[in-house]
Amino acid sequence: MAHKLIDGHLDLAHNALEGRDPRMSLEELRRIPLLSGVPGHPPQTPSLTFAELQAAGVGVCFGTLFARKGGQWPLFPDGYTDAESARGDALLSLDLYRRWEDEGLIRLLRDRTDMTTHLDACEAGGELPIGVALLMEGADPVRDADDLPFWVDQGVRMIGLAWRGTRYAGGTGEPGGLTDAGHELMQAMSDLDVTLDASHLDDAAFWEALPYGTRLMATHANARRFVARNRLLSDEMIQAIGKRGGVVGVVLANYFIQEGWQLGERGRLPLVALAEHIQYIAGLIGWERVALGSDFDGGFGTEQLPAEIDRYPDLHRLAELLPAEHRAGFLWGNWERWLRENY
Repeated sequence: MAHKLIDGHLDLAHNALEGRDPRMSLEELRRIPLLSGVPGHPPQTPSLTFAELQAAGVGVCFGTLFARKGGQWPLFPDGYTDAESARGDALLSLDLYRRWEDEGLIRLLRDRTDMTTHLDACEAGGELPIGVALLMEGADPVRDADDLPFWVDQGVRMIGLAWRGTRYAGGTGEPGGLTDAGHELMQAMSDLDVTLDASHLDDAAFWEALPYGTRLMATHANARRFVARNRLLSDEMIQAIGKRGGVVGVVLANYFIQEGWQLGERGRLPLVALAEHIQYIAGLIGWERVALGSDFDGGFGTEQLPAEIDRYPDLHRLAELLPAEHRAGFLWGNWERWLRENY
């Protein structure tokens, strides 16, 4: 098999814990709609299975350890209530990834040696399990800075401090800088060479985190130039990531692509609208620093994806809208280079 794609953001374990097991066939999965029973939101169509990832040629993905705080988002009122329950949620996800590894479905890439070996095998071709690089999305599962070595020992090499706001930093829709605990965690991340994922970070927290000198990227964040929300990256934030040698992965949700898009109020966007984000980011920091961070099924179904995307392998259609000389880099080479240099 030709491995053609690295995805910077997939909530594989979280989806499974909500009943959408990626070991299912696509037909089976689509009998379990997203957002079923959520008031005011029609059920949506999921798409993320291991078979679909393999069909798309995924060699590596960043698999999240994601814990959602209770009451923080009206769509999902349930969730953790304190640091211990957040930690427990992330450990449940970690256990799932380990079980999938035992079943031969994935390979956990715990350190640079694992990553390099797996990338080399991908480029050599042949049948391989999907390589999973663990990414913590929202740092509340980390009890405090002294707890970070535990997570590093489990193979976590990348952490996003925020989703919404957390004990550590302001985030999407909940602005603010680093808390005192956030400053301590950033120092620990710098000491242990853990990469900061800037996705979801509020501007104030982003700029306060920068002086700690950690490796920096954004796994799933589009350009604020097109959607004026703190969930997306300003030009200055994108440029700072580029100067730090980072990569920005673009996300597929329509409401992160076009200002004011709402499900049910208008049709699905054309895929070229996301290509405009890619071209814009490339114009700021270079084509070698923009890649894919799809966040497929990350709280939204195909109804909220661009019109040309119905299944995961359709992501290759996005690359077809880019200049021919940059397509392979967008799908594979840009994340691959970053992982070899920074993981």
